[in-house]
Amino acid sequence: MEQINVFSDFLDELPDSAEPVWILGQCYDVKTEKSNLLSDISSRLWFTYRKKFSPIGGTGPSSDAGWGCMLRCGQMILAQALVCQHLGREWRWHPESKHPAEYHRILNCFLDKKDSCYSIHQMAQMGVGEGKSVGEWYGPNTVAQVLKKLAVFDDWNSLAVYVSMDNTVVIEDIRACGWGEFSGVSSSSPFRPLSHAHSYISPSWRPLLLLVPLRLGINNINPVYIQALKECFKIPQSCGVLGGKPNLAYYFIGLIGEELIYLDPHTTQSALDAEQGSYVDDLGYHCQRSPHRMKITSLDPSVALGFFCKTEEDFDSWCDLVQKEVLKKRNLRMFELVEKHPSHWPPFVPPTKPEVQTTGAEFIESTDKLFESEEEFEILNV
Repeated sequence: MEQINVFSDFLDELPDSAEPVWILGQCYDVKTEKSNLLSDISSRLWFTYRKKFSPIGGTGPSSDAGWGCMLRCGQMILAQALVCQHLGREWRWHPESKHPAEYHRILNCFLDKKDSCYSIHQMAQMGVGEGKSVGEWYGPNTVAQVLKKLAVFDDWNSLAVYVSMDNTVVIEDIRACGWGEFSGVSSSSPFRPLSHAHSYISPSWRPLLLLVPLRLGINNINPVYIQALKECFKIPQSCGVLGGKPNLAYYFIGLIGEELIYLDPHTTQSALDAEQGSYVDDLGYHCQRSPHRMKITSLDPSVALGFFCKTEEDFDSWCDLVQKEVLKKRNLRMFELVEKHPSHWPPFVPPTKPEVQTTGAEFIESTDKLFESEEEFEILNV
């Protein structure tokens, strides 16, 4: 097929070395696994600029070209979590294959319509609560906050989205997201109960998308963090990285040697005129061209790491791997992983749906009043 030939040309241009290619936690040998590598990359959902959709908010822009690239990358990292949740990491897309209903339902979540739960409309309008006007460029942290707030309205996926703060991932708080509150346990100390004296309000662990916004330098990425960043793509729970260059956002899905592999949203396609719940013409949602590569040293220091833990066992495994492989240099850590909620922080409150009954884009208006604006943080970790 033409797409395989195009990708094979790209592979032939890769450095002639024994370096493996890592794609979202899976390892490939360039010389012996070309077709499998191609299939994995083309199976990732690819969201780009779109034009000719209904105006955002009724009177706003009808295209996100020039400003929506980080929002599209946010869609891609969330879509990857949903694919892993419903279809599994091993699932592969082919343009001529019939795919399960769950796949089409995932795509429907991202259609460029106001009633799709993760549409450009919903994300842009939820961003107003983060201090961003519709049409303004976003950074990785702001997109992470928007995804966290939108996820509480997504009853089908029931995805827990945790966004770390102050370069610190708190295990206690993540368990609160995963298991919900417990009877007899304070919301400021929502540790998973170890005895039968407590009972669950939430019956089971919810699939978790863990987002870790970081600033890994001042103007450029500090070289001391490069190896740790590379290790993040090797962890089985890897869901990619949001980042890029100033005002150019990319969704990073892997690496080879000293280069990152990414999906680029800077292609403008026409919005699909599809009915909600219908099967979608999905050719434009999979990148069938050569993936882009970029030197790690060219990366803007503002990033957001993404990890998906479908089960609590996945999360426990992630904690072990991060401690051993990512945070092994005690004085040069990208972020901290701690057990207890810091005593000097405000109490942690898991995201919950507001007490309003709305559907579609209507909930944006009500949630703007319920959520306080969060400024883009600038934590210098140099």
